[in-house]
Amino acid sequence: MDGLGVTGFLLRWLAAILLVGATYNPTGTSFVHWIAGTFPKVEPPQAVAGIVLLAGWVFFVRSTWAALGAVGVLLGIAFFAAVTWLFVSWGWLSLADTGIVTWATLGMLSFLLAIGLSWSHVRRRVTGQSPVDELGPG
Repeated sequence: MDGLGVTGFLLRWLAAILLVGATYNPTGTSFVHWIAGTFPKVEPPQAVAGIVLLAGWVFFVRSTWAALGAVGVLLGIAFFAAVTWLFVSWGWLSLADTGIVTWATLGMLSFLLAIGLSWSHVRRRVTGQSPVDELGPG
């Protein structure tokens, strides 16, 4: 996943889709459903899976937040909200169908996370500048 390219972005998006879909999806086969079936008792495999998912979420969210910042994340959310509104106004999406709305929301969330993971590559190609983390006084 070193380069940006179409393949690099699609791999990042696939990873985000897997993370989001494994955590929750409306089919009933997700970590949330698995835990809800035994809660408050948590089995060791559930604990391991939960920690792996949490680590994935921390990585994706921190990377997206670092790359896009608060304004970028808010713009992304606003953009996807406007796209949803547009699709509803065209009749392509019905808010009455909660399953489709849930899938659309999960898809948009995964796409936003993939953009966040890819953004530093875009910025480097457009501006020629590489992002550098600030370490503070050392």
